[in-house]
Formats: sequence, structure tokens, C-alpha cells
Amino acid sequence: MADSPNCDLKSLSPLQLFERVTEQGEKVRALKAGKAPKDEIDAAVRTLLSLKLSYKTTTGQDYQAGLPPKDLALVNNGTAKEEDEDLVDPWNVQTSNAKGVDYDKLIVRFGSSKIDTDLINRIERAIGQKPHHFLRRGIFFSHRDMDQVLDAYENKKPFYLYTGRGPSSQAMHVGHLIPFLFTKWLQEVFDVPLVIQLTDDEKYLWKDMTIEKAYEYAKENAKDIIACGFDINKTFIFSDLDYLGTSAGFYKNIVKVQKHVTFNQVKGIFGFTDSDCIGKISFPAIQAAPSFSSSFPQIFNGKENIQCLIPCAIDQDPYFRMTRDVAPRIGQPKPALLHSVFFPALQGAQTKMSASDPNSSIFLTDTPKQIKTKINKHAFSGGRDTIEEHRKYGGNCDVDVSFMYLTFFLEDDDRLEQLKQAYTSGELLTGELKKVLIETMQPLVAAHQERRKQVTDEIVKQFMTPRKLAFEF
Repeated sequence: MADSPNCDLKSLSPLQLFERVTEQGEKVRALKAGKAPKDEIDAAVRTLLSLKLSYKTTTGQDYQAGLPPKDLALVNNGTAKEEDEDLVDPWNVQTSNAKGVDYDKLIVRFGSSKIDTDLINRIERAIGQKPHHFLRRGIFFSHRDMDQVLDAYENKKPFYLYTGRGPSSQAMHVGHLIPFLFTKWLQEVFDVPLVIQLTDDEKYLWKDMTIEKAYEYAKENAKDIIACGFDINKTFIFSDLDYLGTSAGFYKNIVKVQKHVTFNQVKGIFGFTDSDCIGKISFPAIQAAPSFSSSFPQIFNGKENIQCLIPCAIDQDPYFRMTRDVAPRIGQPKPALLHSVFFPALQGAQTKMSASDPNSSIFLTDTPKQIKTKINKHAFSGGRDTIEEHRKYGGNCDVDVSFMYLTFFLEDDDRLEQLKQAYTSGELLTGELKKVLIETMQPLVAAHQERRKQVTDEIVKQFMTPRKLAFEF
């Protein structure tokens, strides 16, 4: 970031201004810690004060570290500030738009960066192969510091991957596979270690379930994750309820994060209230800790400076905005992120998937018959009311759930484009599009079920045992 505040700050959103102030504050601290010349420190301080003044002028609020502008804070109250504003936080995703969440607006609100053609092309050059279709189709659409990760990779410096799963039910649905399928691809093309956090403690705190049930779900979900094909020699899966009690490094990082985040800050970021249990208030530090390599001394040989890359759905971003704010203050590198869009419910992108509603999605335990019935009966259609109208005006792929699902799971770009053109022109009917989706999903789910059958309790135990992986640090 430039030292001079002369750039046009008026064009920045409140959240972008917030991040500029945060970055400049980190620079001032670094200069002081490095005992830089006094005139250099003074210039950096003047820039910081100028940025803080711009922030207050724009938002009407004083800057507070770790606490985004109040009008943009993610408040877990079940309602959006405006009727047409999407609500996105780690526990709620609500939109009134049949096309789904407006991700361009979300990028502005969250202050992240769009994954553009230049970044995709750079990834392709770095790995020497075609990028994953999740990148090519904008399913992973936003990032934080992916350019830094590529810098490290091109300079032969290590990084690692971290993603997770909140085990709220025994059966996962196909949407839960998205981050794991993409993470597996990232691990293979970059050849890096991976840690997968199972937040069974979070589900106990938020859901009406026993600790024993939460841990049972974690182990069952681990089988579905392992069935995606992860390499046991390069992957560590852990339950918070298990690992926290065995790793001093993990717990020390949790405590460091807890010390540097105030109750006022977590209320602003996550919408906690005075009636929430203290477990919820302290939990964000537990999700933050795997972002630091020192939480896994058995993997990284005690090294603390290895950057982390986190592929996740964008509703998890508040946890890592907090983490990125804290990281420099505890001497750790900021984690980088890759954000995915949300997987739509069968009933439409404006409705919510629920594990308690078996018809809201295709579950990994569904039979071929159940998959066919669900798609035919419940998949929201972008087609017209009559065949005649459909032939004349065509269907709307932007709201048609069958086409949305094919965007995720049909890998053939040419075939997908053919279907889009045929459906949009009216040549392809809704029933025919649903048939293509059925024929895509049935073998995909059946193959997953076959792989899962091979995952024994012993294999789960091996994946979840703290150990050295096939990397030297």
C-alpha cells in the first residue's frame, strides 16, 4: 500500500477503507518493531491518521480494529437490513432473488477481490494445466491474497491447505462436496499438505445435540470426505473435540487469538448477543487456529511462517477476516482464501437447504430412484408454463436449478454450453434437461457410495491420527 493518502479514497467502499486502515496500522507497528528511522515512522503515522479521518468521514464511525463498519457488519438476527439486501453470515444465507445471492455486491461488502481472467490464467501457467471447472465457471469467484500464494509457489516456498466441515448431520448432500472436490484438486496440482477441521464442538454449541452425537457425526462425515479420494500421506483430518486436548501448539494459538479479539469485536462481526453462551463467543478463535502452521508441529516441524490457503464458501469469510486482522499481531502470516458460491436448494437458489428436509437437496445416501424422483418433482424450473410458450420463448438458465446443478457437476464445457443454448432457445424442454441432470447425478452419487464403503473405521482413525505427513519442513 502506498504511504501517501493522496489516492482517491472516495472511490473506496467503507469496508475497503476499513482494510486500508488496518493494513496501514500493521505497517506502523512493523516499522516501530524494526526500529525504522523516526521520519519514516512519522510519515507512516500521518498516513494512518489521514486514513482514519477518511474512514470516520465516510462511515460516521471511529475505526476499531477487527470491527468492520456497523452498517456492513454481519448480524445474526435473521433479517437483512433492507428487503432486497442479501443476508450472508456463517449460519444464515437469505436472498429474495431467484438467481441467488448477488456475488458482485458481496465482494464489495466483504472487501475481497474477484477471481478474474488474469488470475485464472496465472494459475494455469503456475500448474501447467487447465484450471478446474469450478474456477473457469466462477463457482470459486472471490479471493484474498491468492496472488501471494502463487508468488510463494513460483519461488519454491511452501504453503498448505486448510478447509473444514461442520458435522451437523450423519448424511452429507452433494453441495457439501464442492469445497472438498476443489481442495483435492488444489492439493494434487500444487502438491501440498492439507488439514481438514471437523468442528464438532461448534455443532454441539449451536445445535440441540449431545457431545457424543456431534463426535459421531464428525467420524461419519470424515468417511464421506475421505471417499473424495484424499491421499492419506498428505492429509490430516481432525475433530476439535479430539485434537484440542492433544496439541499444545493448537491451544496456544487459540489463546493468542482470544487475547487479541474483544467481546465487542465478535459481537460486531458475528452478531453475538449477551444471551449467547460463552462457548459461541470463544469459538471463532478455534476456527482461526488451523490457519497457522504452528498449530500442527507434527506436520510442519514447528515452523511458524508457512502461509495457509483456505478454500471455503464465502459465508465462512467473517471468521477469516477476523483471523487476518489478528495474524500480524501474534506474529503469524495472514491466511489466503478462495471463496465459492453457495450450492442452491432444489426448490430454488432463494431457498435454504436443510438436512431436516430430505427434498431440499440430493444426499450422498440417496438411491438412483430417489435422485430421479427428487429432480423430477422438486427441481425448480426456468421453463415456461406450456410447451408452446417454451418452444417460442425458451427457458431461463439463470434460475433453473437443473442447469445450476449441471454447472457444478457436468465437467464437459462444450456439452454444458450446448445444453444452455438448446434450453435458452426452447429446443430443449425442462423434462429433457432434468433427464440430463439425473443421468449425471446417479452415477456420481453411486460411485461415491462405492468408495465410501471401502472407508473403514481403521482408515478414519489413520487419517485422524496426528502424525508427520509426506513433506519435509
